[in-house]
Amino acid sequence: MSTTQVATYPVVNFAVIGDSAAYGTGDQAADGSFRGWAYYLAESFQWEVNYLNYARPGAQSTEVATTQLELVRGLEPDICAVIAGGNDLLRNGFDPKVLYANLRKTCDELMAKGTEVIMFELHDPNRLLRIPRLLKRVLRRRVEAVNAVYQQIAGELDIVLVKTREIPNVHDLRNWHIDRMHPGPYGHNLLAKEMAQILKDRGWAIELPKLPDYVESSKRKKLIWLLCNGTPWFLKRSVDLVPAAVYLMVLEVLKIAFGGIKELERRIRR
Repeated sequence: MSTTQVATYPVVNFAVIGDSAAYGTGDQAADGSFRGWAYYLAESFQWEVNYLNYARPGAQSTEVATTQLELVRGLEPDICAVIAGGNDLLRNGFDPKVLYANLRKTCDELMAKGTEVIMFELHDPNRLLRIPRLLKRVLRRRVEAVNAVYQQIAGELDIVLVKTREIPNVHDLRNWHIDRMHPGPYGHNLLAKEMAQILKDRGWAIELPKLPDYVESSKRKKLIWLLCNGTPWFLKRSVDLVPAAVYLMVLEVLKIAFGGIKELERRIRR
């Protein structure tokens, strides 16, 4: 988008649809609200911004392409962040083709209205999580599949794609929430700064957010979070996540035993 085009905007309509990474999980304010990188990005524009965040923790790409996309249709956003795929890959029925179809549909409809679309590649969770080696193999393959979908869409459409893994020191633990799955306050600010730089290079009038001083959470605060949030979340999600993890690891063992996923799928069909 050229400087001439964006200079005509008296107000920037900035919408966000997606999952917990778009919602702001990991960056909770004192009043209990969630901010996140999109909030800091909205604060950085030199124009007035109409900022609306429709993202929901746990949302999969099908919800994003239907329910959430419907919510932003009337707004006709100038910029829209589309963040999905992290929850898709955790399900037994994960299919990169379905993810691609949902995200491509969403991008096509937004861009037909002249919207600048923002997307993020996934980081490498295996650099942060302490999980069995076998599960790491499964997770790595699925994360790479999600990123391949992002890259394919970026190759087909003029979207803004942030290559998260190329951000210096992105896997430093100080950038991450205690759950090691979502950015912490410092990490959200880091993502906002990276996105602001890309948008500035594309002609948007935006300042680069200043990174805050890093504040280490006390052990007491971490324990309180685990008791109040982490444990209930795990118990709630273990109904589908734990069986899914076991199922995926068993498939990985069978894949190794039968010498390839295509051969395994053929045998399962038989």
